[in-house]
Amino acid sequence: MKRLTAFALALAIVGFAVMASAATEVKMVGDARIWGNWTSDMNYTGWNSTGTKTAQSMTIYERFRLRTDFVANEGLKFRFGIRVNNKAWGDTAAVTSAAGGGFAIDNPAVNIDVYECYLQFKWPNTDIQFTVGMQPLDLPISADMLYANPVLGVTWGAAAVFNAPISDNFAVTGGFIRFADGSPGFEATTTAQNTHLDGYLLTLPITVDGFKATPWGMLGVLGKDVAGTAESIGTGQSPRINNQNVGNGLLSSTSYLAPSTFLRQGNEMYWWVGTTLAVTALDPFKFYGDVIYGSGAQNDKKYDKRSGFWFDVAAEYTGLDILTPQVAFWYGSGDTSSSNGSGRMPTIVDNWGPSSSFLFNSGQSLAAGYAAGLNPAGSWGAAISLDKISFIPDLKHRITFTFANGTNSASALRYGNLLNGVGTYYMMGRDLSVNEYVYGVNLDNQYNIYENLAAIVETGWAHGNFQTSVWTHRFTNAASNGDVWKVAFGLQYKF
Repeated sequence: MKRLTAFALALAIVGFAVMASAATEVKMVGDARIWGNWTSDMNYTGWNSTGTKTAQSMTIYERFRLRTDFVANEGLKFRFGIRVNNKAWGDTAAVTSAAGGGFAIDNPAVNIDVYECYLQFKWPNTDIQFTVGMQPLDLPISADMLYANPVLGVTWGAAAVFNAPISDNFAVTGGFIRFADGSPGFEATTTAQNTHLDGYLLTLPITVDGFKATPWGMLGVLGKDVAGTAESIGTGQSPRINNQNVGNGLLSSTSYLAPSTFLRQGNEMYWWVGTTLAVTALDPFKFYGDVIYGSGAQNDKKYDKRSGFWFDVAAEYTGLDILTPQVAFWYGSGDTSSSNGSGRMPTIVDNWGPSSSFLFNSGQSLAAGYAAGLNPAGSWGAAISLDKISFIPDLKHRITFTFANGTNSASALRYGNLLNGVGTYYMMGRDLSVNEYVYGVNLDNQYNIYENLAAIVETGWAHGNFQTSVWTHRFTNAASNGDVWKVAFGLQYKF
């Protein structure tokens, strides 16, 4: 209650300040969602990834986001965004717990997160724009149908970013991101330590009639003292972004060996280079592509290194009024030998997914973790979709079929499971061997009751074929008893 009282007081102070300054314009937008998820055999087993918990068959969630802009003029504003993020009905967890408290009877103490809090301004008499503070973070991706960049996409973080238009066809964007700081202010000991995870990015968007390309690069620095040891990086004490363990995206499976020498050599450098490509000159035929290479921990032991490549190609036809056909293909290099480190591209937040495919954490409106969660790195596959199907006004549908196969060697997965346990570093259904595949279908529907109120129904189904020698009889037998499916129904109000 103290937190809520302090928050209400802060809003009141802001309100009085706004009224006192007639020159400041206040703009508010947001959205609210309430939905239920009915599921079966999540993670292909009905358990969590380690097989220690059983998934609920039905959960009801609420989500609320409010963004307020304090606009002084066209070149200066401050954005303040708060949210109640995917809280479950009946969740009695305390606000101080990891769940953050839910909507339970006589339990009003639900966490309110500040997820956007940044200053944005243009340098006087120029078009150079600066954005400083907690803000949305995305690396470039070639098309909306692919949702987000597989290295870093659809998340928020503390950053200082500038955008400098050079001409109508070319611009430069760069900045600094502090993803995590294990001990801000004073260190935990009297010895100077480096507990940061930082990023430095640069993008160079080039646009001409019918063509757009955005070469980009990012440098990451993982502090040698992050969480003390590599073991704790992989067990939940490491930096976490969007509830994803950063360690699993940056490290190799053998980095968790105890006693580990990983990061004892000093700070580790990670780097990524890539480009997007979009060809619209043949409109209504549109073609897209992305190519990325990433590498890290190259100064450490051979088995701690990680590097790999990833690419996608996609196309859509937008010339029909009643639907938009889409197709996509991707390939990501995989782990081949544990003794040589990881052959997968390092990632931070891997939210890529074609046409809101149920196999990926991507563009589902009613998600909250209820997707099959396939890792784009270490897999290849294709997706075919019919999007924006509409025969009745205000009613739209999308159907997507996706097939994926692994590019990781079975021996690498087996060794990683032997070291860390099944579902700890590698997860069945998320990380596939070359002998494993999954496929799935999702049918999504949206009816606009009003212009700003929509009823949404999302359905998904997935089947997997997995190796017993990699995941043990316990997991593969559970997966053979049924397939993954989800039905979600909800309401979304935008204002």
